[in-house]
Amino acid sequence: MCGIVGAVSNHNIVPILVQGLARLEYRGYDSCGVAVAANGLTRARSTARVSELMEQIETTGLQGSTGIAHTRWATHGAPAVHNAHPHFSHGPGVDAYSKPGRVALVHNGIIENHDELRAALQAKGYVFQSQTDTEVIAHLIDSLYDGDLFEAVKASLASLQGAYAIAVFCKDEPHRLIGARAGSPLILGISPDAHYLASDAMALAGVTDQIVYLEEGDVADIQLGKYWLVDKAFKALTPDQRPVKTVHAHSGAAELGPYRHYMQKEIFEQPRAIADTLQGVDSIVPELFDGANASAARVFKDIDSVLILACGTSYYSGCTAKYWLESIAKIPTQVEVASEYRYRDSVPNPRTLIVTITQSGETADTLAALRHAQGLGMTHTLTICNVATSAMVRECELAYITRAGVEIGVASTKAFTAQLAGLFLLTLALAQSRGLLSGPEEARHIKALRHLPAALQAVLALEPQVIAWSQDFAAKENALFLGRGLHYPIALEGALKLKEISYIHAEAYPAGELKHGPLALVTSAMPVVTVAPNDALLEKLKSNMHEVRARGGVLYVLADADSHIESSEGVHVIRMPENYGELSPMLHVVPLQLLAYHTACARGTDVDKPRNLAKSVTVE
Repeated sequence: MCGIVGAVSNHNIVPILVQGLARLEYRGYDSCGVAVAANGLTRARSTARVSELMEQIETTGLQGSTGIAHTRWATHGAPAVHNAHPHFSHGPGVDAYSKPGRVALVHNGIIENHDELRAALQAKGYVFQSQTDTEVIAHLIDSLYDGDLFEAVKASLASLQGAYAIAVFCKDEPHRLIGARAGSPLILGISPDAHYLASDAMALAGVTDQIVYLEEGDVADIQLGKYWLVDKAFKALTPDQRPVKTVHAHSGAAELGPYRHYMQKEIFEQPRAIADTLQGVDSIVPELFDGANASAARVFKDIDSVLILACGTSYYSGCTAKYWLESIAKIPTQVEVASEYRYRDSVPNPRTLIVTITQSGETADTLAALRHAQGLGMTHTLTICNVATSAMVRECELAYITRAGVEIGVASTKAFTAQLAGLFLLTLALAQSRGLLSGPEEARHIKALRHLPAALQAVLALEPQVIAWSQDFAAKENALFLGRGLHYPIALEGALKLKEISYIHAEAYPAGELKHGPLALVTSAMPVVTVAPNDALLEKLKSNMHEVRARGGVLYVLADADSHIESSEGVHVIRMPENYGELSPMLHVVPLQLLAYHTACARGTDVDKPRNLAKSVTVE
């Protein structure tokens, strides 16, 4: 979602700020801007891409040694230049349309009491140029400013309700930058000639690898050659409390190489992502999931159920894991949409293992759901996460870090399959701790896991056949996806991918539910994608396919080689290279990713940055 970059330096910082925004484009945005302290406040803003903002900056000659920059994903107010960040304060007596005030600010998050604050500030004479909740913060800080920006920010935070990460400077203190976070990530970057604020270490790749992660409620005071940090009680923090860490956020991850889009690149990176995620796994032991201060062996012995909390694609990986956990580890498992979980009455069980799944580790809904579960007394927590330094990893007892690498395309691909790999390992570790995994079974599963990268390469070789399907789908506006058992969540994920990037309305159903409603939609104009592995439910699935053909529906079937499903009129079959048993979902999802990708390409949509969506959802 929204991205922040800020800096205090002894040289022109604008090129680095804009470069940082370019590296945050993968998060999703609909406007961008940069502001500097140079003879007051000066800014450039755009509702186009960062490249257009750079052209604007080159034309105007914008320069400055202290500045802030932002990519915005619209929440309050439409995507428009006047709503784009950075925002300036416009105090009493200031002509808001010709002369900026003294405070410049960027903000990630949502201020829930912005209407109340807006009314109070308007009563004091403050002029608002935007519909955003963010502009309220700039005016509020201005109203409290009395020569010390840190004190003004500190005083303003007491009035804010909601989530925020902010970076703010004042024209009266041009070599000072204040940052604060509550519910939205913010980091501090350190280098010999500059100090930085950013929402993501990727923004500073190639600039500095010396990173301090701000904790919930922290405030940072950044000046030339020095910085101070305080906690939520405004107590000074020592270097030991917020240590500097070396973080290698490789800018090379943002290079397309021979690929047309990042999504295509990331689909083809899945064999490597799985190999890296499973690196060093030679046996199934609880220690694979140990946290910084917690033993997985101890926790696993103390639980009798699992509750998975996740959103979007991560939720579907959790739905897949439920089948594994209950069939292999024999442990009762629930999967909840994180954004809904904390808003309903539930029955807490202190012996439940809370499992969160998140690519970024900063997903606001999932973090809030975790904290809600902890507040109900469920303290055994584990995360499957792709970012080792994220808030989710820090707040959970146990963790398994997937190694999918940076995922830039908004529609998740390699992060999803890496999550499945981590969840399968969790299943095996829980089965072992419950005495349900024999030596031969463990050896069989490890052998299958090691073969996954090669199996994925074989599936990727099916791309030309998937491209042929995509030509049919590009002309459609609706599609159905069917799966049974373990592969129903994969059908859900396939439908989500098609929706996200091609804008075709797609729904997924358990195939047995066809006759309970969805069959009414089936005509020759409705393509029906069927995930058909050769498993115990195949014959049932074939009956469901006959129901589709009897109504004139056209089938697109992903079948195992030995499933005896043949191509015919109205039945298009792609044969998977091999039957992969329990790990079959990790293979069957890949053609569905490719189908969505090539259909979107054929329709000419913005594959990597689909409309209205963001990569890292850091607000509710």
